Amino acid sequence: MRARKSGKSLIAWLASGWGILALPGCALFQPLPEPTTLEDRLSVFPAGELPIEKPITIHWDRHQIPFIEAEDDGDLAFAIGLVHAHLRLGQMEFIRRVASGRLAEMAGPLATDIDHSLRVLDFSRAVPASEQALPEETRMWLQRYVDGVNYYQAQVDPLPHEFAVLGLEREPWSIADVLTIGRLASTDFNWVAIFPLLKLRKRPDWPEIWQRVLKDGQASVTSFNGDDIGDPLPSLLLGSSRTGSNSFAVSARKSASGGALMANDPHVGLSVPNVWLIVGYKSPSHHAVGLMIPGVPLITIGRNPEIAWGGTNLRAASSDLVDVSNIPTDQIRSRDETVRVRWWFGRDITVRETEFGPVISDAPLVNGVDGEAFALKWTGHEPSDESTALLRASKAKDWESFREAFATHAVPGLNMLYADQAGNIGQLIAVKVPDRENGPPPDLLRPPEAARDSWQSFTASTELPYAFNPERGYLASANNRPARTDVPLGLFFAPDDRVERISELLEGQDGLTWRDLARIQQDVYQESADELRRTLLAAVDGRALTQEAERIRDLIRAWDGAYRIDSRGAVAFELFLNAFVPAFYGNVEDGQEASIVPQLRGARSLLREDIEAADKERLADAVVAALSASAPDIDKFAEWGDFHRLHVAHPMGMAPLIGGRYRFGEYPVSGSNDTLMKSAHAITGERHAARYGTNSRHISDMSDSDENYFVLLGGQDGWLNSANFLDQLPLWRNGEYVRVPLRPETVREAFPHKTQLDPAG
Repeated sequence: MRARKSGKSLIAWLASGWGILALPGCALFQPLPEPTTLEDRLSVFPAGELPIEKPITIHWDRHQIPFIEAEDDGDLAFAIGLVHAHLRLGQMEFIRRVASGRLAEMAGPLATDIDHSLRVLDFSRAVPASEQALPEETRMWLQRYVDGVNYYQAQVDPLPHEFAVLGLEREPWSIADVLTIGRLASTDFNWVAIFPLLKLRKRPDWPEIWQRVLKDGQASVTSFNGDDIGDPLPSLLLGSSRTGSNSFAVSARKSASGGALMANDPHVGLSVPNVWLIVGYKSPSHHAVGLMIPGVPLITIGRNPEIAWGGTNLRAASSDLVDVSNIPTDQIRSRDETVRVRWWFGRDITVRETEFGPVISDAPLVNGVDGEAFALKWTGHEPSDESTALLRASKAKDWESFREAFATHAVPGLNMLYADQAGNIGQLIAVKVPDRENGPPPDLLRPPEAARDSWQSFTASTELPYAFNPERGYLASANNRPARTDVPLGLFFAPDDRVERISELLEGQDGLTWRDLARIQQDVYQESADELRRTLLAAVDGRALTQEAERIRDLIRAWDGAYRIDSRGAVAFELFLNAFVPAFYGNVEDGQEASIVPQLRGARSLLREDIEAADKERLADAVVAALSASAPDIDKFAEWGDFHRLHVAHPMGMAPLIGGRYRFGEYPVSGSNDTLMKSAHAITGERHAARYGTNSRHISDMSDSDENYFVLLGGQDGWLNSANFLDQLPLWRNGEYVRVPLRPETVREAFPHKTQLDPAG
């Protein structure tokens, strides 16, 4: 039986798919590996005669962070493949199968709808053409990387724990696998925003809903404006899904060291192993340290001796949904595939495609209006070369070469920030977007004619505005609109809380150090919540309240808007808000919810708009009712960290029966939805877990090549029960960092462990 369609995001379904692992199968009940020390883990690293040209030395610090010294560029890529496989082979194999729609091979029958949906999305669609067009340097880099992964996988014994539990077998890696994982990591944020809207299109007030959602998504301040832009070129060119982040750069004149400063903290799902690895390396042509995605041998966030870089998801308008309900049948192509299923029979599926992309309404996890067919037109389904862009960016020595590196970058759209050794800072827009009409689309689904016209030409990174050395001395991005442009860059930019908070904390401050940037990364004040608190309390001035309601009101009144672990006011406010939404809107009106606000992500900004427009008496009545309704729950939670929790778990921790062994602790955590230390949550009155937010941090001071600081939620090593599986968790929780130098001579002194790799013969 086909599962009921849902508007729930595919990422959420991928996570919940792990629950299927309760199905019969003795492999599921494999005991965890025995605890291993760092020395134990390094002892299994293949170090005999290897297929390399010259000797390689890998230095390891106590957190199992590697720094690779190689005398040949291809050998370096090979060693990165060894390192990735050593640290994260189980995670890499899982990601590879997800990217190809092979989850049911690991999780069983209930994952077939997920695989069907992934096959329709088809992350590999543009991979053959993209691979064929790779420059020789990039092709060599990727090939030598997969050579390293394959060599490690063939040599290692035993294989990681995930192989036994998930029924994985050794399969050789290819360049196509790396590129497909890259496309998965480029998942369009807009899908998360628009798929839940599909089911609302049958409502009579849909046109009003659509306009409200668009207005809310466009109400974003810019990171820079025309006064900051240096010599913009004419016009031409976002998912892992790197859907959020904070990034900011400080010029040399505002820093204590006299060097520019760079700070990045990407926002993704909160689980272990982390989606990032910290890696450093040096070869004749490459010298850098930074964060890599396991399975992709490219530094996305980091620095080399001359420059540092990072960025945030642009939330670019990289996709259109196109109504193909009435196109001729001869314009629809079909292909048949078989989804292989663990413990069960395979399922045959049909994937339909049009000139506008795959018919995404056929995906079981996409919930549209009955009888309506629509295709997904996505830039990521067209050939592009992000690998070369990031490889060249990691070798750039100045602003111009950094800008030029992103000429081939299309997805995901990124706000890329830059700082260099000379004290300069910059920001560019790395994307390729279709030249649509510059205005909000009239509907969620576009007619074929309009889509066909819009996708005839594109605007690319090198033709979009940029900022270089603005007068204010800093640049900041937090998924907000980067600049006003002649083509629409995006529809659903992030609220302004984070970018405005960064600006507030940097404005007027000189003599900044990397520790000041660290404090900013961990800031937990949320201006929009503070404003909402004041507005709602003002609505009941002079109203008579019960003693219990007065207690909640007084806690909220005394709250400073900061979601600190020890805050009681934050608990009171969120309990009150959970009671206020149904009190304000009501639950049912004419057989359906009275408002879209309780149904949509980002509802708080729409909630504020409705509050401002509300009748004063109605608003006051709702506030009084919510204060009274939330009063009985306040004593259940002593403080914010008792209410708002961090669950440290492997994705398999969601599985019934066996999940307990993959859950490694529950901790209080600070932050909220739109604080800089992001730990997102729903509006709720229950103890809850933050599932999405800040999972790693990076800061570099460009005055010194060795002043680079990183931390991961969890640790470097994906081998369960190893000493470095969770060793950075206390650092992450306490706001501490690991120093990762760039100079080889410093690395040799600071990294106490060494692996020597020698060529065969």
